Amino acid sequence: MYVGGTDDLMMLILIFPFLSAEDKEKQLAVIVQRATSRYFPVYEKVLKDHGQNFLVGNNFSWADILLLEAILIVEEKKSDVLSGFPQLQTFKKRISSIPTIKKFLEPGSQRKPVPDDKYVETMRRVLRMYYDIKAN
Repeated sequence: MYVGGTDDLMMLILIFPFLSAEDKEKQLAVIVQRATSRYFPVYEKVLKDHGQNFLVGNNFSWADILLLEAILIVEEKKSDVLSGFPQLQTFKKRISSIPTIKKFLEPGSQRKPVPDDKYVETMRRVLRMYYDIKAN
């Protein structure tokens, strides 16, 4: 359930690099609005209500990793997005401190950078080639 909810938020973020400058501004507002009014409040409540360190019981899971990634991506767009969510701030700090995750988040790690114009153009070219081949 938590992974599904976070996936919904990630889908809003996934299209962001491929939008025009005008549409990016609109989409950013949608991402921040939905994150802060729909998704983050649910996770904040879950963490507060059950008083555990992780989303599912007290066990580290895929749901925790995906939520951390969503938080980090939204923070890349709006750095103070967690200002009203103290449980999520603590959660982010806790999960980011797990040694393997901490190492992964360090500069120079395997974490993918924010998609830039070169990445977007490459993806568009690949997708055009795919659809050209598929149509024939």
